[in-house]
Amino acid sequence: MDAIDVIYTKRPFYGVRKITKQLQKDGEIVNHKRIHRLMRILGIEAIYPKPNLSKNNFDHPVYPYLLKNRIIAAPNQVWGVDITYIRLQKDWLYLVAIIDWHSRYILSWELSDTMSVGFCCEALKKALLVGLPEIHNSDQGVQFTAEEYLSILKHYPTIGISMDHKGRCFDNIFTERLWRTVKYEEVYLKSYESPREARQSLQNYLHFYNNERLHQSLNYKTPSEIYFGKVK
Repeated sequence: MDAIDVIYTKRPFYGVRKITKQLQKDGEIVNHKRIHRLMRILGIEAIYPKPNLSKNNFDHPVYPYLLKNRIIAAPNQVWGVDITYIRLQKDWLYLVAIIDWHSRYILSWELSDTMSVGFCCEALKKALLVGLPEIHNSDQGVQFTAEEYLSILKHYPTIGISMDHKGRCFDNIFTERLWRTVKYEEVYLKSYESPREARQSLQNYLHFYNNERLHQSLNYKTPSEIYFGKVK
């Protein structure tokens, strides 16, 4: 599964067959049925270029997509949330993060060994202690359409709830870019032995990402400088 994750992060437009062919080219003895099964375990969507870790097969509340043609010019205009897979030596975890789209500032994050809604709710509560968005955008996954999660947002009437269109792989593009950065600069360079080690290492990296890492798209400022409006 590690090899699948690496290929998919590098080439998110690859589906089951292309990933299978790439693994075979790299010397792995695999077939597309096995790769399809493993990709489903990882939560990687084989049709659209997006890791849909929160795929929802049941009826659920659907909110309109509020970001079409919207210009994002300030912090707290739009927050995005998403989940990705984090590998350990003998297991895996799930990482959820809430990011301010304008500044790229990670408002909060949580790790879990299950896909239950609880860790997503904890991340949202922590983010709302930092600021209040005009719009909260997510996919239509089971975690983000659960009443437990939505009730937290609905407690703040000024927050607009926005959900990606199905099949729209770039609706949450800023969070997707975050996952690519985290994996190439942190996860793929490490070999976490335990959830505790993964949590500590990710905490150190995400602090660096927010407060020290210079972003070319931010004119070589840090996310915290843009979000809080001052140079530290």
